[in-house]
Amino acid sequence: MSSNRDIDALIEMMAKLPGLGPRSARRAVLHLIAKRDLQLIPLADLMQRVAATARECLNCGNIGTTEICDICAAEKRANGQICVVEDVADLWAMERGHAFKGRYHVLGGTLSALDQVGPEQLRIPQLIDRVTAESITEVILALNATVEGQTTAHYIADQLDGRVTLTSLAQGVPIGGELDYLDDGTIGAALAARKQV
Repeated sequence: MSSNRDIDALIEMMAKLPGLGPRSARRAVLHLIAKRDLQLIPLADLMQRVAATARECLNCGNIGTTEICDICAAEKRANGQICVVEDVADLWAMERGHAFKGRYHVLGGTLSALDQVGPEQLRIPQLIDRVTAESITEVILALNATVEGQTTAHYIADQLDGRVTLTSLAQGVPIGGELDYLDDGTIGAALAARKQV
């Protein structure tokens, strides 16, 4: 029996996290052990608290520590707009930009016939209910520019057609982007969405 069984198990568990492979996980674990009092013990305590308190917002699907997240609870954000995103990481990315002042709706993924993910496996029925219940006037579809994301956007647009204004994020060349470094799809989307100067 290995005397490092727990350490090996921790490395194996850490290696399953996005962006970490076995070597990165090993380095992270060794660093944490070396900084046991300053990092490992506080991290373990914090992870235990988050595991006990983290929950999905009953309204929008965001992650927080209360049943209704801070964004949904803020009355000033009830401006008639809902921004629809695929997952919580997308919501947090939108919030980092400080540009959107309305509320969100997290779908929990995208439609996928191959993976047998239909509207009922996502939070699409809840979105449709929210449009009426919260007097929504605009639904912003901020879904990824993938086949699945666009299929999901079209499905939602069909379900909400005539009930609200439907908009989507602009797609194309990012600020500071150089054409030589962009993929063909991005260049095509930018060309199709061109505007008069």
